[in-house]
Order: sequence, then structure tokens, then C-alpha cells
Amino acid sequence: MRLLAAGYGSAGDAVSEARSLDDALALSQRTGEVWFAPELHRLKGLLACEDRAAAEQQFRCALDIARRQGSMLWQLRAATSLARLLRDQGKLDEARNLLGPVYGRFTEGFDTPDLKQAAAMLDEL
Repeated sequence: MRLLAAGYGSAGDAVSEARSLDDALALSQRTGEVWFAPELHRLKGLLACEDRAAAEQQFRCALDIARRQGSMLWQLRAATSLARLLRDQGKLDEARNLLGPVYGRFTEGFDTPDLKQAAAMLDEL
């Protein structure tokens, strides 16, 4: 369903993309396969860019679930997206304090796109 959502997004159909993400979250809850739930919430947050409160809620939900799962990658992605939103709101200290500790737990993989993006965000902050 995530790939279907991405296809809708590429086609510019945000409504169908959001519906596909909702369907994927519902399926995740029904089946108990929740390992991808943080990323689904993060993607919903990215779709909600016009509604900053809704986007922030989705990013924080993604971050909370990722923390409970112990998934460093999902935490990093959610924290980077939330830090970007906070930066855009002028909340630089909050963004730095959120992303810095998550990024700081990594000890390898610094050449991966996710860590490069997080490092660039921290440099901006």
C-alpha cells in the first residue's frame, strides 16, 4: 500500500495518497504488523504540510511509535521531518534539541542519505 500511495503522490493525487496511507495504517493495526507504522505517520505528516498542527501531530506520533519500537531509522526520519517543521516555525533550539540526540546515537552509516540529511539539518540549526 505504501507503493500505491507513492504512485498516487507521483501522479499528484494527494487525496488518494492520503487514503492509501490511512488504509495501510488500518491494515497494520488489524494485522499487528506495526513495524512500518512510524514511517506511515511521517508520510501523512509530509502530506499535511499546509496544516502545520496536523503535520506536527503526525511527526510526533511517528517519533513516539519509533521510540517504543526501538527503531533508530524511523526515529531519525521522524525527528528530521519534525525538526524541519520546527525550523520553519523559527523554533531552532527546539529543533536542534530534538534532532541532535537522535542523530548522536548513530555510530555508523554516516554516508547514508538519511544520516546525511539529518547532518545537513543540524548544520542549518
